[in-house]
Amino acid sequence: MPAERPGARVLLITGCSSGIGLDAARTMAARGWRVFAACRKAEDCDRLRAEGLESPRIDHADPESIDTGLAEVLAATGGRLDALFNNGAFATPGAVEDLPTDALRAIFEANLFGWHDLTRRVIPVMRAQGQGRIVHCSSVLGFTPMPWRGAYVATKFALEGLTHVLRMEMRDTPLKIILIEPGPISTRFRINARAQFERWIDWQASPRAGQYRDRLLQRLYADTGPDRFELPPAAVTRKLIHALESPRPRRRYFVTVPTWAMAALMRLLPLSVLDRLLARV
Repeated sequence: MPAERPGARVLLITGCSSGIGLDAARTMAARGWRVFAACRKAEDCDRLRAEGLESPRIDHADPESIDTGLAEVLAATGGRLDALFNNGAFATPGAVEDLPTDALRAIFEANLFGWHDLTRRVIPVMRAQGQGRIVHCSSVLGFTPMPWRGAYVATKFALEGLTHVLRMEMRDTPLKIILIEPGPISTRFRINARAQFERWIDWQASPRAGQYRDRLLQRLYADTGPDRFELPPAAVTRKLIHALESPRPRRRYFVTVPTWAMAALMRLLPLSVLDRLLARV
């Protein structure tokens, strides 16, 4: 059983089995936060508990786990929660015309609806205690469309819009609503996307079968090494530290050169030029 830290600020992070969430959990715990590092699978929770972290099971696609996982955190802290870092999402690669509607329902459940559910449950807790910060891990794809990524782009565009409105509505409260927008980060994200692609996309029956073979399959399955400008998860955690510990956190944090570059291009270039540029990605 992890030792309690009286007076320590309490942070709940989702999606902690690996990558961004795991690095954030370890780093914030080392900085003195009492971290609840939630995972989707029970075996991953067990692994993190063995490491010394408190780890409730929360699966964004499972409303019951959101209810019981948050209840576990609040029971352990006497009802206190200083910050929530919503993290953990997946992609379903494929052309939009080949995406079954059920595939979109599944990805929205995990990447948006579950985040919203947990956020709504946390807001009353933070209101009652008079302070709190809610940080959502979005993406450069939260404001930049790219081919083959339509399902993921749709969830992140929706997350950004919902978060922006929530931030405006919370201006009359002591709650801070923040976005982190990474570009390419060294995680298992692409490997995990393969299972969704194989489950949902019948690429061989698609009129774009040749494009799948020449482009998407190469990206998904070929071991081409890290992307250009790819950074480790610690780059996201550095932004999270500022978002949670600065007295004046920013509304949004860009991570990686591609995120900064795309933000500038989206402002400067006409749509016709942007479409031609992004079609090559």
